[in-house]
Order: sequence, then C-alpha cells, then structure tokens
Amino acid sequence: MMDTIFLIGYMGSGKTVVGRSLSKSINYNFYDLDKFIELNEKKSISEIFTHKNEVYFREIESKYLNQLISIKEKKIISTGGGTPCYSNNIELINNNSVSIYLKASVDTLVKRLKDAKINRPLISHLKDRNELKDFISKHLFERNYFYEKAKIKIKTDDLKLSEITNLIIGSLA
Repeated sequence: MMDTIFLIGYMGSGKTVVGRSLSKSINYNFYDLDKFIELNEKKSISEIFTHKNEVYFREIESKYLNQLISIKEKKIISTGGGTPCYSNNIELINNNSVSIYLKASVDTLVKRLKDAKINRPLISHLKDRNELKDFISKHLFERNYFYEKAKIKIKTDDLKLSEITNLIIGSLA
C-alpha cells in the first residue's frame, strides 16, 4: 500500500468523513487540506476568499499541498473540491500516491450541500435548491476532467460510510 492516499471529489462528496473513517481503519494519519490551510493562515477558507481572493487561495492551496505531500509518514489527505483542478495539483497528487475520486451524483451533492452553504464560499450566494443544482451541474462538468484522472473511482451514492471505507480498503489491497 502507498504511503500517501489522496481523496478527491466535489464538495459534499464525503472526502473528510471518509478520510477520517479510512485513517482509523488502516491506521494512517489524516489531514484535511482545507483545515491545514486554515490552521496555517489563521483564517477560515471563507475569510481568505473574502479578504484576498480565489487566485490567492489557489496559490497557497498548492503551497500547503506540497507541504503535506513532503511529510514522510503513512497518511490520508482529503483535498478541497477544486484542489485537483488548479496548477499542476492533479499531477502532484498522482505522482507517488494513490488518488481516489469519491464520485457522487448531482442529486446526492445537492441533498448533502443544501444546508451547508454557509461554510462554503463558492455556493454561499446561491438562493435556492434549483440554483444550487444548476451550479453543481455546471461546476462538476468543468471539474470532472481532473477528477477522472484519479487512479481509483468509488461511486458513493446510496452507500453507508462503512461500505465506502470497505470498498476503498478492498481497492487498495
């Protein structure tokens, strides 16, 4: 098994929840890239987007991604939804690690994100479920090219956390 496992996918796909579960199951350390950025920048992702901008955020995201990659230990890293889509991040992720795309349908993502908009700067401005669905559909279409470069793809719709964790463990063996 590789020393580094990356979980990629759209926001709401379950990267953090699955990452924590998987790390307990296989005894790897767990890092959430967004939390790592917040800790190091001493600001929330929303504050970084508001006070700087998305371009600044994407620059520091790559910097912190490289820092996490360089830690020599068995680890799982859950990325932000956009991480694989900027700079050469997907290549960094795929070099010397296993990348796993947690793939969820638009309807599943809408269901999971409709009440979580406040902490998500990219969707916080959307007014209703229809706007959210349109935004996710368009965004997922744009990002899918990068997500599909993952070495392993797991469809998560209608699966329990334990089922997703076991599917990943099975695919890593």
